Amino acid sequence: MGLIENPKTYKGRDLETIFFRPMFTGENAEQLGIRVLYNMPVPTTIPLWSPQTDILQSYSSGWTGGDSAQRKQKSIDMSKVKAEVSFSASDYFQQVYELITGRADVNMDDLTGTELEQAETEMFRAAIAESLRVTMWMGDVNHTKFNEFNGFLTLIYRYLVTGNVPHASFSGTTITKDNIASVFYETWAAANPALKALKAEGNLAYFVTSDLYDLYELYLDDKGGDGAYTDMVSGRRELSFHGIKIIDMGISQHMPLKATNTATHCILTDRRNLVMAVNTADYPGSEVRMWYNPDEMENRQRAVFMVGCEVLDESLMSMASFL
Repeated sequence: MGLIENPKTYKGRDLETIFFRPMFTGENAEQLGIRVLYNMPVPTTIPLWSPQTDILQSYSSGWTGGDSAQRKQKSIDMSKVKAEVSFSASDYFQQVYELITGRADVNMDDLTGTELEQAETEMFRAAIAESLRVTMWMGDVNHTKFNEFNGFLTLIYRYLVTGNVPHASFSGTTITKDNIASVFYETWAAANPALKALKAEGNLAYFVTSDLYDLYELYLDDKGGDGAYTDMVSGRRELSFHGIKIIDMGISQHMPLKATNTATHCILTDRRNLVMAVNTADYPGSEVRMWYNPDEMENRQRAVFMVGCEVLDESLMSMASFL
């Protein structure tokens, strides 16, 4: 077990390329269903360009043009966070060893330091990714849990109170498989024309809690035809409504939220409108460290970085209100 006690520290470029970037690129970013910005300058400011839609003029000599676009910007509040995990030496070795034995390309008679390091890194990276995924949705600085930064639901419901988010009210309504389609219909109907116009770009999505996702599956199961039977038996890789993907936020096990007083959520928006920014470059002390503490006989892991969430344009979303 000597190799597993070797300390490992990721900083600078290694911190970006080996540890964090694999969590927020490719299929991992696609599974989140949102827009992820990595190592943008702090403070992170996103410019929003709105092109002019009426620039055609009757032909005449001289210059009569103006600005080609309207520009505004929005800043993402970044919070300094850390993640720390400790294991007893025996438990730690068993978990890392299990990750290694599950790979077909590993020679169990020749476990090098690299194999162990990859397994250690993957175990810690998976824990951080799941914590970020949950906090980006339900984070609230006023809560006792998931309070490192404000997540999307906290931000969206604040905008809802100010009247900036179009919504369809289902207050007092019991949602069942018989009326679940009306939740999607009415959420779409309440959306601004500017949001509806983005449907052709293919980035609109309904973000829902698991109860709505399950009810919609039951609704589809009741449809007649061979396709419905096949889907009921074999399952569905993903759900959609009128060509718009339905994404399960996967947070129902942590509900309800005190800030929203409801455990059911349905939000329609462009996936690029929800932004999570992660920074490991502009904060002194950003690192990932893994080491063995002989005094406590523990393997310890620590990550220090910056993260924040923001809704870029609250008018480009619609939601079903269950309050």
